[in-house]
Amino acid sequence: MPGFIRDGYKKRSLQWTISLSFTAISVISIAAMAIAFYTHSINTIRENTIKENEQIVDQVSWNLNSYIRNMMSISDTMCYSVIKNRNLTAERINKEMNLLYDANKDNLTSIVCATEDGAIVAASPVSSRKQGVDLKKQEWFTKACDEIENLHFSTPHVQNIFDNSNYRYFWVVSLSRNVELTYFGNVQNGVLLVDMNYSGIEQMFEKVNGGGVGFIYLCDGDGRIIYHPMQKAIYAGLVKENNKIHADHPDGAFSETFDGQERDVVVKTVGYTGWKIISVTPTSELAPDMGQMRNYMLMVAVIVLVLIIFGNYFISYVVTDPIRKLEESITYLEEGFTGNVMNEDDIFIGGSHEIRHLGRTIKSMIRQMRKLTDDMVREQKAKRKSELDALQSQINPHFLYNTLDSVVWMIEGERYKDAISMVTALAQLFRISLSKGNNIIPIKDEIIHARNYLNIQKVRFKNKFSAQIDIDPSIENCATIKLIVQPLLENAIYYGVEHMDGEGEIKIKGYEKDGDIYIAVSDNGMGIPEDTLATLLTDKARSRGKGSGIGLWNVNERIQTYFKGEYGLIIESELDEGTTVTIHLPKVPIDEYRKEDGSK
Repeated sequence: MPGFIRDGYKKRSLQWTISLSFTAISVISIAAMAIAFYTHSINTIRENTIKENEQIVDQVSWNLNSYIRNMMSISDTMCYSVIKNRNLTAERINKEMNLLYDANKDNLTSIVCATEDGAIVAASPVSSRKQGVDLKKQEWFTKACDEIENLHFSTPHVQNIFDNSNYRYFWVVSLSRNVELTYFGNVQNGVLLVDMNYSGIEQMFEKVNGGGVGFIYLCDGDGRIIYHPMQKAIYAGLVKENNKIHADHPDGAFSETFDGQERDVVVKTVGYTGWKIISVTPTSELAPDMGQMRNYMLMVAVIVLVLIIFGNYFISYVVTDPIRKLEESITYLEEGFTGNVMNEDDIFIGGSHEIRHLGRTIKSMIRQMRKLTDDMVREQKAKRKSELDALQSQINPHFLYNTLDSVVWMIEGERYKDAISMVTALAQLFRISLSKGNNIIPIKDEIIHARNYLNIQKVRFKNKFSAQIDIDPSIENCATIKLIVQPLLENAIYYGVEHMDGEGEIKIKGYEKDGDIYIAVSDNGMGIPEDTLATLLTDKARSRGKGSGIGLWNVNERIQTYFKGEYGLIIESELDEGTTVTIHLPKVPIDEYRKEDGSK
């Protein structure tokens, strides 16, 4: 058994070595347990806090219901025991109203009975009515008149019916209802108002908001705030509250995110009033002592992690160091591919048995890839050359035949100088066409070839057209595919200006734009119809078998075969205006091209 262990260690099996690094599972386990424990603790505290808040809300609801029932009891006593049994023509209700007010003055601000016309029948405590106050325009009055069967509770407001000798005005919550007033044996509608002192509600909520986390507030069924510990800040626009949503929510507990803060909310409806008692607890305030527990857990986790990291350091080094060296050699190999330099001797072979085997396999693969890459490069070069040669070979020989016929005709007509000039131009034209077998020539040579072609054609067509050549000198030494301007000139002559009544004009313009080279061939001929223009550079143009020379399709294919990308021909034409065919080429100096290509 000891020998087996020694042999296994010497081989340093990758699977065996990696199995030791599974100690990392303990790290994940510790972290998972810590997170789970922390989350469970937070959730437990959160649930307990919600239950406590529900109990507090229930207690506040009970107190508020008692408070409201007391107010309703005052209103019922005044309505059924006093007003309903009195003939107000001969009897007054002030005495009973004053007794009822005195018995409950700690919670009341005033009691008022008024007719449906807004006239005050009785009020306690007795005070002078404020000038200009129309009871019929008061919200509590109109609600009592519109819904005569219900009791109506208002939101907090300042008592604004009577003047106060001390110039003190109290915040009240009004309880109003419709009552029946008897005059001369006739019953008419009136309104009974009981103004509850708002300070009683305020003290009730301030008591529960004095300690603990979160806060409790009160709103009506429409979301209008009756009490809030930050009520002034809310009215000033400094603080926001989600009271509209809370008012629409059914009773119970739920969570929300409001104003970027996660909160737990408890909602409870207050009996007859429809008011909502709402407890709000920001999650950030749930556990003030969780910071210490979190720090303690973090400290324990850090200590355990440090021990595991130091214990696993040696093992991780043994595992990763050979892999790192192999990865670095492969990175070098990747850079070698970019520079077309591949050396399998740079591949690292070492480490465990599996890594050594992997290194040897990669080294063998590099040898095969280098051989395949070299073969592919040679094949691609040969293929591209054959494609360009095939396209080049499509030049129409009729031009040569017609030119020689013209030379014979000139000699027979004893126009020897013209014949000599034409033969000289033809010789220069074919000298450039051959270009020592090179497909790429300077733009300057291509323009010389085009100028010779134009000179020959001008003689053949008896100067029926004029030609103008304008080439930017800065692009003359840039590389181009040979014999791409002559086919454009051929099309301009045969399909542009040959059948014109007046003198034709052909212009060649070469220039640089946005780092690329453009050579435009323009004529003032008949133009090209739109349906024909759309197919000139497609396979349809090739299949029609029409046109002179290698044609526009041929030129475009040659450019795209060599340069790829966005380069090629751009054709613009208008009927009876003329046609412009623009050659788009990359800007590559001929010397730079020859250096890269290895040609002289």
